[in-house]
Amino acid sequence: MPDQCSAGAKLRPQDPDGFREAWAILERLWEDTIARARSFPPEALHATVDDEWSFIQTLRHLNFASAAWVGRMILGDPSPWHRLDLPWDEAPGWDGIPRDREARPSLDDVLAVRRQRQDMVRDVIEALTADQLAATVSRTEPGWPQQQDFPVRQCLLIALNEEWENRLYAERDLSRLEQR
Repeated sequence: MPDQCSAGAKLRPQDPDGFREAWAILERLWEDTIARARSFPPEALHATVDDEWSFIQTLRHLNFASAAWVGRMILGDPSPWHRLDLPWDEAPGWDGIPRDREARPSLDDVLAVRRQRQDMVRDVIEALTADQLAATVSRTEPGWPQQQDFPVRQCLLIALNEEWENRLYAERDLSRLEQR
């Protein structure tokens, strides 16, 4: 498996094969992070570090991001949300989009949604062609995101970036929780 630096460099792919490689790297890295998180007491996964999201909230946010950028934008589902999805804190709030930051689901409950979302992203990326990658999508119905002629490539890059950055935060926070 690649180290963190070489993995990060692969997360700006230019073609479908690059996206497939990047997604496979992220899935492997997250497997390790999830295994590490399972070594913590369940309550610790709800603990915040420096007033940021808990581990569980981070996973809930990733579920939201995948639903938004792949489910809604690329696949065209106007309302791909699950009740445990979590938008970013400063999000304005939209009708029909969940936003319960105080929910305390179990790791297994959040991972059940996460597996569905990861499968959705993987299916899109595995079937990705150069023409699809070069295409644009528009979503103008109520909800978020609302974009017109937005590049599919950019939707996928946002999803990859969310996975990468939030895993780094999760690893950092797990390390801080171990020190407590």
